Amino acid sequence: MTEPAGGCCRCCCSFIFTLGLTSLFMWLSLRTNDPNCSVQNFYLPALNKTLKTPRNNTLIFMVQLDNTNKDKGVYYDNVSLTFYDSPNKSQSHLIGNYTIPGFYQGHHKKAKKSGDTEVNMTLVSLAVAPNGTAEFRVDLATAVRFKILWWKTKKHRLIRRGSVLVDDKGAKVNPKGIKLRSGAPERGSYCAQVGVLVSLLVLLT
Repeated sequence: MTEPAGGCCRCCCSFIFTLGLTSLFMWLSLRTNDPNCSVQNFYLPALNKTLKTPRNNTLIFMVQLDNTNKDKGVYYDNVSLTFYDSPNKSQSHLIGNYTIPGFYQGHHKKAKKSGDTEVNMTLVSLAVAPNGTAEFRVDLATAVRFKILWWKTKKHRLIRRGSVLVDDKGAKVNPKGIKLRSGAPERGSYCAQVGVLVSLLVLLT
């Protein structure tokens, strides 16, 4: 006996609905957000006139990396920090750099990384305005992989930059962390393509 057309239609709709829910679950499970990066501390003792230590060529800093994913870990390659004497990319000069060793960051965790490095004080001094303030650029570059359950994603580059204004005491003016941003459009979810492909399959079924 031939199956009624209504039963076949219900079966087909049920299959499409199940496939749609599966694609949604996969998208929610696999989507990832890039870590947020910020400069929490930035201090040049040589610019602090009250200390009278113009020969001190040390830059003291702290950056923070936030994993905003609640159920995914992040593997960082070495994190490269590069410091410039101007926020203007085309007119800036390198004054120093530092490398943070690679590390793993758990779900929804924050990592504060402190360090100090020697900088080119000739360029730093030239960057100081008559009122004693100066603005510097911080570039951050690394590669990250995400840990989703027992699976690790492929690496992708993470490049961020931002400018830091310091006062006549050589300290960061903004008391809050300064977020480093990407010059490129924000990356969407790592596995958004999965949702798109499965959704397309649903429509074609």
